[in-house]
Amino acid sequence: MTVALGVAGFASAADAQTLNMMKSLDAPHYDAQRTTWSPTADIVNMVQDTLVALDWDGKTVIPYLAEAWKVSEDGRLYTFKLRKDVTFCSGKKLTADDVVYSFNRLKSPDIKAPFGWRAGDIKELRAPDPYTVEYELKEPFSELLLQLTMFTNVIHNKENVETLGKDYGIKGLDGTGPWCFVSWQPRTEIVLKRHEAYRWGPSMYQNKGPVKFEKLSIKIVPEDSARVAAMQGGQFDFTHQFPLQFIQQAQKAPNLLVQEAQPVFQLVYYGFKISRPMVSDRRVRQAMSIAINRAEIAKGIYLGNAVPAITFVDPAAPDFNPETQSVVKEDIELAKRLLDEAGWKMGADGIREKDGIKLAPKVYYTQVANFGRTSEAIQGYLRKIGVDWRIVGYDSTIAPAKMAEQDYELWTVAVPYLSAGELMNLYFDSKNIPTPNRMNWQDPQTDAWLKLGRGALSDADRAKYYGLVQKRVADEFLWIPVINANMYQVTNKKLKGARPHMLYQNTFYKGLDLSF
Repeated sequence: MTVALGVAGFASAADAQTLNMMKSLDAPHYDAQRTTWSPTADIVNMVQDTLVALDWDGKTVIPYLAEAWKVSEDGRLYTFKLRKDVTFCSGKKLTADDVVYSFNRLKSPDIKAPFGWRAGDIKELRAPDPYTVEYELKEPFSELLLQLTMFTNVIHNKENVETLGKDYGIKGLDGTGPWCFVSWQPRTEIVLKRHEAYRWGPSMYQNKGPVKFEKLSIKIVPEDSARVAAMQGGQFDFTHQFPLQFIQQAQKAPNLLVQEAQPVFQLVYYGFKISRPMVSDRRVRQAMSIAINRAEIAKGIYLGNAVPAITFVDPAAPDFNPETQSVVKEDIELAKRLLDEAGWKMGADGIREKDGIKLAPKVYYTQVANFGRTSEAIQGYLRKIGVDWRIVGYDSTIAPAKMAEQDYELWTVAVPYLSAGELMNLYFDSKNIPTPNRMNWQDPQTDAWLKLGRGALSDADRAKYYGLVQKRVADEFLWIPVINANMYQVTNKKLKGARPHMLYQNTFYKGLDLSF
């Protein structure tokens, strides 16, 4: 009996050293510079670090790998002083050369980084000594420090990148983060381990490192009901992006703690590829946008855990233009008239036609969360005005590649962002065609205003130019904004120290304060 108890006690202690986590989406790879995909971002943020971090308030930039910095009066030169105690998981010491290499790689034409703009228009990076980085821009970038908190701008180990080649981010990934990459089995599990040398956690955490678990097992569980049952059954300790339709159920579960990330700016939208003839007419795009009932979607599908979105930018986000609140006005009769004016006449089967072509746009969505149900709901609304959405769903590991094929009229994603400027720069700059500017929006005026917003040296000028961009793209109905989604973190109550972050859907972020 004594022996049996001893074995049981040993097993319990061993289990306590593993943190078991779930997430709904896997990614095609975990190379931060080659993607916009948030399922890549959450793992990258655990394994790799940025020069600066974002505090819990979602707007304050704090030191991280860079312990201090200064900015020149003209906004073009940032001088970062690096910590001297940082090492990669491989044991290699972090120096300024790693920072210079990482940003030069990000800007390399070979990478074709879709988020390369987040680093600003770099003129030159210099390392005058091992712990100083001179980061010189061609033009001022008003949001540089904010954008440097993003996963795109993590610091890479050149040796690891070059050794793995095309397998970088697939078979391995070296970083200075609190967790070290062990293995990845696509669509099944990612395994990380504790970075024993880590002692440089940002000030937002009480524990500066190392993490309090030996191992982090992250299982991929796409089915919403399966994730809910697994959390309620105590099989996992942590999950983020919890299905919004089950939040109330989780709140009532005696063993679960539900926390809402605040602030959070997370828009669910459908974008139009305006180079496709079927949706090239502004009136057609407007008709689809104003023919749906967002309040019903927010209530019936999201169960009140979302707010109807009639603008591209959340009104609480920095640099939001209030003039855009009057652009989208739901009106089914106006929608019908707009389609009539555009030459799409109602057919005998209830679907509009023009020049022998049915108004039946192809719509892509990712098979996760509420994308399928939301797409079906909008499909139902639009049939009332004679539009037949042909919706096609893809697994999360395939969806980016399918979208890259460009063979659709609309697509949908949930986009997290930090500010109006970030959202506008990300999606509407012509340099970002074909992705993430999947609309193929090429407008010299938009590009000019974005450049002026990026280069602004005052808050007022930045807000002015980003406001003009918002009004311009909203008036063109390039998107159908649907809802601003809430974001929750659900944990087992035995897990202590959990607090959700808002950074790019990464509620876990570093996980430094977590313990049993």
